[in-house]
Amino acid sequence: MKSLKELFRTGRGPSSSHTMGPCRAAEQILQEFPDAADYEVTLYGSLAATGKGHFTDQAILQVLGPERTRILWEPEIVLPQHPNGMRFRITPRGSGPVTERTLFSIGGGAISADGTAESTPDVYPFRDMRDIMEHCLKESTPLWMLAELCEGKEIWDFLGSVLDTMMDCVNRGLAAEGVLPGGLRLMRKARSIHLKTAFLRDEIRRTGLLASFAYAVCEENASLGVVVTAPTCGSCGVLPSVLRYAGERGVPRTELLHALACAGIVGNVVKQNASISGAEVGCQGEVGTACAMASAAWARLIGAEIRQIEYAAEIGLEHFLGLTCDPILGLVQIPCIERNALAANRAAVAAEMAILSDGHHMVSFDAVVRTMLETGHDLPSLYRETSAGGLSRFGVAGTACGHGNR
Repeated sequence: MKSLKELFRTGRGPSSSHTMGPCRAAEQILQEFPDAADYEVTLYGSLAATGKGHFTDQAILQVLGPERTRILWEPEIVLPQHPNGMRFRITPRGSGPVTERTLFSIGGGAISADGTAESTPDVYPFRDMRDIMEHCLKESTPLWMLAELCEGKEIWDFLGSVLDTMMDCVNRGLAAEGVLPGGLRLMRKARSIHLKTAFLRDEIRRTGLLASFAYAVCEENASLGVVVTAPTCGSCGVLPSVLRYAGERGVPRTELLHALACAGIVGNVVKQNASISGAEVGCQGEVGTACAMASAAWARLIGAEIRQIEYAAEIGLEHFLGLTCDPILGLVQIPCIERNALAANRAAVAAEMAILSDGHHMVSFDAVVRTMLETGHDLPSLYRETSAGGLSRFGVAGTACGHGNR
């Protein structure tokens, strides 16, 4: 498995696959061809279908420059390697040949030339959660310690930066008010929800706090704010919500970092053996994975051992199987923000259910990951981040609104 540095990426929202990935691709092209006369960028499949709602064109133009860049949209053409394809046509100055490069945004801000995971070195010598559990039980090693054993002690500086960025995002989101950008005219809710929690009964206050923290991060993401992929921008509010809630209850920073490491390892298992790309497997790969990560983090924070952490992650992902990716107008707002808040609350429940058990259960986390991949591939493309089906076909009042983003 790859480094946690490739899972937790910091950048501007609203989408890791539709904004951060294309931005990185454009930066790669600019580095290779800095003196080009002009660039023609063709976006295919999901990138074209929801690209304007996700500000894909703006991300590319900011890197390559609007004066010499033309964006073409081909939502009906899906390249065979991956739904998020980009073809760069580079015209040089003078009489040199025109060059083409095809890149794919494969989820979580990662890009590749062939639609598969980037060819960076493996850091963790494990194939799946079963391998990880066997190692931890054999060596009496807690799950979080694998991060240090495999990546060195410097990984804690990185995870500390990740945690700080997440908490800064929560702070900004809780302080902000107004309307989110895009055509939905959606009002921010995080501050209002958070203020109301002071008057809620104890048994429902946690629901409100977790929701407010998730809303805060997701609203910052929707406003092109700086977020951390966890594992994507569209699902970036779930894990920070759980960590913030624990931090405000006095959990030491060291324990929060250990929980963050556990979450990252769970996310890495999904990324290696399935997908975190909404365009490839639907929202189950984004919010479902985020819930599994947050469930593992919460389980660690309340004292779970490795079997219970694995069970918590399994519960967290299993009950998002089949979840479609259908953002209205291609904006990472409806239903994405509310889904993050729900997943944060569900993560806490999943962890608590797991710790009430001895950790033994029939369906393994690895089996759910495989099922998620198969389910995602069986989903029709209109339910995989194309804004062609599901909730995306309806406006706020429930009337068909079309794509509105091409």
